Amino acid sequence: MAAEPLKTLFHPFEAEALPLPNTGAEILFLGAEPSFPLPEGFDVKLSLVQGFRPHFRALQASGYTITPRAEGSGYDLALVLAGRHRGQNELRIAEAIDRVAPGGLILVAGSKEDGIDSLRKRITKLVPLEGHLPKHHGVAFWFHQAGAQAAAALRAANTGLLVDGRYHTAPGMFSFDRVDAGSKLLAANLPKDLGGNVADFCAGWGYLAAEVLSRFSGLSGLDLYEADFEALEAARLNVPKLDIRDAVEPRFIWTDLLKEAVERRYDAIVMNPPFHSGRAAEPDIGAGMIRAAAKALKPGGRLYMVANRQLPYEPVLASAFSSHAELARDGMFKVFSARR
Repeated sequence: MAAEPLKTLFHPFEAEALPLPNTGAEILFLGAEPSFPLPEGFDVKLSLVQGFRPHFRALQASGYTITPRAEGSGYDLALVLAGRHRGQNELRIAEAIDRVAPGGLILVAGSKEDGIDSLRKRITKLVPLEGHLPKHHGVAFWFHQAGAQAAAALRAANTGLLVDGRYHTAPGMFSFDRVDAGSKLLAANLPKDLGGNVADFCAGWGYLAAEVLSRFSGLSGLDLYEADFEALEAARLNVPKLDIRDAVEPRFIWTDLLKEAVERRYDAIVMNPPFHSGRAAEPDIGAGMIRAAAKALKPGGRLYMVANRQLPYEPVLASAFSSHAELARDGMFKVFSARR
């Protein structure tokens, strides 16, 4: 079943507020998510863009042409599905403006709960909107491309950040404007003898991996696993090979740890797993990551992970590992170690 923002996005065509695109029109769909509801007669060539690996794989399996980053230009129409991250939404609209043909239509939609009304007002200050339509607890709005000035303004307002003077990040990534406090607590409680072949599950933009690479000399390998394509690309900048003899060359793996098998086996895994995909907490995501880590560790291998204090991961650790212990906690987080 399609999520409501997806239904909102296509509603202007169903309501005949916008005409259906010409047959064979080339359409760019930024932020595409699975199960979007194409209106009857929507006979076009779609190029989907989605950097979240689970959505990417689902759309790919449905037979669509899809890339993690936008490619090409001269599109007749761009669809933009807005989410919760203001900066990411504005950058997607900038991408749409840059890649549609002059005069091409740009249609944006999102949930009222996620701030679509504020986004519409922001875009109205940059370009004249031609219409908007509320539906399914969201709003769709549209305009025609009329030069690149609006795209330049949106990009200038959402430049990449340099967290702590060294970590490259961008809007839309987890904890893009600061080092996550849970990750800091985990890094502070890693054992002094951490070494061997190590992986960072749910690596984000690379803070934990960078800490491991810079602090521990006994590494034989370091692999970063992440579902967010853009975060992993940032990690390539944040976790470079050290400029010393026989330094470890990090590997960067874009993957869905809950669905895709991990081929290598590790002496240790560090992990700050996500616990939600929307607004509500979903502890099953973290539980699945714990099980994936157990499968990827060598016999006797160790997991070091951090979690919010209220999340009930102890029973999962007990069932997936031979032993586990709490290493530290503060007002918000708890750090565990577990042995396979």
